[in-house]
Amino acid sequence: MNDVSMPSLIGWKTEPVVLEHTWNDVVLYALGIGARAEQLGFLYENAPGGLQVFPSWAVVPEKRLTRDLEAKLDHTRMLHGEQLIRQFRPIPPSGKLTVFAEVKNIYDKGKAAVIHSGATAADESGRPVFETVTVGFYRGGGGFGGDPGPKAEPLDPPAGTAPTWTQTETIPAHQHALYRLNGDHNPLHIDPEFAKRSGFDRPILHGLCTYGFATRMIVERACDGDVSRFREFKARFADVVFPGEPLTVSGWKQGDRHIVQASTPRGIVLSNAYAVVE
Repeated sequence: MNDVSMPSLIGWKTEPVVLEHTWNDVVLYALGIGARAEQLGFLYENAPGGLQVFPSWAVVPEKRLTRDLEAKLDHTRMLHGEQLIRQFRPIPPSGKLTVFAEVKNIYDKGKAAVIHSGATAADESGRPVFETVTVGFYRGGGGFGGDPGPKAEPLDPPAGTAPTWTQTETIPAHQHALYRLNGDHNPLHIDPEFAKRSGFDRPILHGLCTYGFATRMIVERACDGDVSRFREFKARFADVVFPGEPLTVSGWKQGDRHIVQASTPRGIVLSNAYAVVE
């Protein structure tokens, strides 16, 4: 849909939906964000101590529930600006989650509308498990007389200070083809001709795959592999990543918060980012 009234989307919300997942779903996601064969705790359903789930898996059910919202918008005008996940307790490796999605805010930036949408999930006992917030910049959607929203404060690594931890991995050449099996089927990430029409010389990695790689490294380096210590991760998408590129993720510990930055040899790809870890 090319012409939708932004005010008409304010208050959009789904009914709570019960979604069931299995260990196969969360293992496929772990592989999609680069988990290695030796990480049995994230890949093996009978792992000693139980199977863990990377917290950024939360974006998978969010994607399922916001498809109706996306259908109301022209995806060629939408830019994925920021992503936040907040984990209240570790995601169970299988079972049922009650999830609903909503538009939380829409801000009027004149030439664009900034849409804050997301999902909230509870387990079978009704306890909150996670919430997500996706920030999208909808080009040409502004000018409707809405609230311009708060001004974002810059969040940069401390100047002249070495990171507390850093990790570099080369994105496998097939990673985009694997990650899309989690339900993100945009042809921009698989079809070379579509990518060229979108201004890229080849398919790009899903932004949420880059975000997932960063989440996995935060779990490995800041949480010592224990997802129960993970609380929150927010990042701004500053540039695209291509399969085959090296990705470096670094963190600067400041109390229970880590300032995070991700880059390729071409420059910064995740900025204004932080993670909260217990």
